[in-house]
Amino acid sequence: MGSDSQKAYYRKVLDSLGRRLFVVSPDLRILAGNHPATKQGGPDVIGKKCHEHYYGEDAPCSTCPVPEVLETHRRVVRRKKDADGGEGGSQCLQATPIFDGEEIEAVTVLDIDLFQLASLETELTRSNAFLRNLIMSSVDGIIASDMKGQILIFNEAASKISGYTIDEALTSLNIRNFYPGDGAREIMRKLRSGEYGGKGKLKSCEVDYQRKDGSIFQIRLSAAIVYDGDREVASVGFFYDLRERREMEKKLEKTRIQLLQAEKMSSLGKLAAGVAHQLNNPLGGITLYAQLMMEEYPLEDAAREDLKRIIDDAERCRNTVRELLEFARQTRQEIRMNDLNHAISQTLFLLENQALFHNIEIIKSLEPDLPKVPSDIQQLNHVFMNIILNAAEAMEGTGQLRVETLPSDNGCGILIRISDTGPGIPEDALPHIFEPFFTTKEQGKGTGLGLSLAYGIIENHSGRIWAESKTGEGTVFTIELPMGQPSEQE
Repeated sequence: MGSDSQKAYYRKVLDSLGRRLFVVSPDLRILAGNHPATKQGGPDVIGKKCHEHYYGEDAPCSTCPVPEVLETHRRVVRRKKDADGGEGGSQCLQATPIFDGEEIEAVTVLDIDLFQLASLETELTRSNAFLRNLIMSSVDGIIASDMKGQILIFNEAASKISGYTIDEALTSLNIRNFYPGDGAREIMRKLRSGEYGGKGKLKSCEVDYQRKDGSIFQIRLSAAIVYDGDREVASVGFFYDLRERREMEKKLEKTRIQLLQAEKMSSLGKLAAGVAHQLNNPLGGITLYAQLMMEEYPLEDAAREDLKRIIDDAERCRNTVRELLEFARQTRQEIRMNDLNHAISQTLFLLENQALFHNIEIIKSLEPDLPKVPSDIQQLNHVFMNIILNAAEAMEGTGQLRVETLPSDNGCGILIRISDTGPGIPEDALPHIFEPFFTTKEQGKGTGLGLSLAYGIIENHSGRIWAESKTGEGTVFTIELPMGQPSEQE
């Protein structure tokens, strides 16, 4: 844009103000003016003294702000003369110095209306109130600070997430208080790099955040630098707490694993049923003919020992087949309303006098008013016995066994917890303990079907079973069963 066109453009801007704007020399002679200022008297206004032209006075007006500007070198606002010659009304003159070095070369005088300014201020106040309500009601935390880190904006969501009150943040905190270590400096580095959403912007980044109580967790942050021209004047961040989302993700992953486990159990159950039926007949033949040989032929002691080993191994195989059949749910369920406290007490009565339990302290904590639940008590007894025996074997016959019953947190079911003080389950093995044929026992001491069978039984009762364990601190098995009335079909 050329200099002439620039001047014409500036002239249009000044004329569009709708108020008189003129420039006077230090002796109050008019040097220039916009259209509203020059239309009174035409172009020959230039060179005349303002008090002579506009007010018909021989001397400067008593309300003229220009002399004070010349004295103070600062902008001055004065009310204009009213009809009686005094100050009054809403009309004002605003005078602003124009410098040439340190000397005042001229003064601009703008005719303004206080009523109009008041209206603008009211509108600005209304806009500011709306903006404040918008910021304070945001579900995301919003924090703004100047370049020294002093907090300028701190909304209610930020207060809830951080634990600080809004007054604390605005009066005594620095932006560095919210990011542990060099977190705040790292955020500014990313904002200035231009690699995370453009220069001065940071889009959806996970960072560590520190609460008032010292706890540290992750938030998802979007931030920006506020510029005045090319100068950085502030930064603003929008963020939300990731803890609830993380917890939800954990629950979803746990549900996904349970669904996957259920699918595996269903497929393996069908396979197990077929294998079990095919193995039963040859195993029966092996046992039968080995026993006939021992009964009908005179054999040496060594031969009899070998045949007895064959019979024992065949019997072990048949036990495995029986577990496979149970695992495949080949037995008919008989659902009744049962008292699980009574069932657990019976199971413990059968086990606590066994040699394996002589050095184990058994602690029962059974809810006295536990409601009955629809269940097949024989199958649940099998589950309780399997878990309790596993616990005793893990403790090698020495330790503490605790069995608890209590209502579930949601009030719609009951919980059975069986915990031990054994060595615990290795972290890498814990996700696999309910898988068929998976065992942590030595070879030949377990089939790996006990917990798989327990999982299937609990699932068939529309319940859940899970384990928690820390190496060296023992293991806790928790069973959750729903309450309700058995249907006629059941």
